[in-house]
Amino acid sequence: MSSLKPYLIRAIYDWILDNQFTPYLLVNAEAQDAVVPQAFVQDGRIVLNLRPEAVNGLSLGNDAILFNARFGGKPMKVDVPIHAVLALYAQENGRGMIFDEEEPGDDTSPPPEPETPSPEPKKRPTLTVVK
Repeated sequence: MSSLKPYLIRAIYDWILDNQFTPYLLVNAEAQDAVVPQAFVQDGRIVLNLRPEAVNGLSLGNDAILFNARFGGKPMKVDVPIHAVLALYAQENGRGMIFDEEEPGDDTSPPPEPETPSPEPKKRPTLTVVK
């Protein structure tokens, strides 16, 4: 089963924009494969403004969030793996969703069902001949 997280991110992003708020993405900047402007990282995290006017070429994919933006006047390509996304929320009121931290390749499938011994088969009803 594929991860639910990228679908939730897209839905929340659309919901925030539909309400004319500013989508902010909280990212674990120390996550493997995260490409973010290190000059703006604080305590290993960074908040990115995803408002359409602030980014160019935004792609909210199943594996990563990609876009181009300017940081301190310098253009940069940003690549945020989905596993590095910690939250997506509206800047104006803080409403959105916080996600659990996960490692790359975390298995999102449900845990296996515990094995239960099969009950003894029930005796099926039978017909008997009556004389």
